[in-house]
Amino acid sequence: QVQFVESGGGLVQAGGSLRLSCAASGSIDSINAMGWYRQAPGKQRELVALITSGAMINYVDSVKGRFTISRDNAKNTVYLQMNSLKPEDTAVYYCHVARWVGLKLMNYWGQGTQVTVSS
Repeated sequence: QVQFVESGGGLVQAGGSLRLSCAASGSIDSINAMGWYRQAPGKQRELVALITSGAMINYVDSVKGRFTISRDNAKNTVYLQMNSLKPEDTAVYYCHVARWVGLKLMNYWGQGTQVTVSS
């Protein structure tokens, strides 16, 4: 199993910044990717940003230019710097790890951290 320590969520005014961090431990060999998803009330969980072991990065269109994902492989930690936050960024943000178990890609989720952006 994979254990997560997430931090950095909170309440911020529109236009402000927050930095999320997530440290993974446990069965963390063969990690393929680390990233962040979010889920707003009444909406489906969506990918926010993802960084692969080969340093390829993907962002959902709505956060491009405002959010930056980074990863410290030595610490198995992924960060999400969120700038110019908007009320529509309000959601629970979940750390995500994808790792190979044999030939199967397994997904693991953190417990989530609340981000609330006030207008």
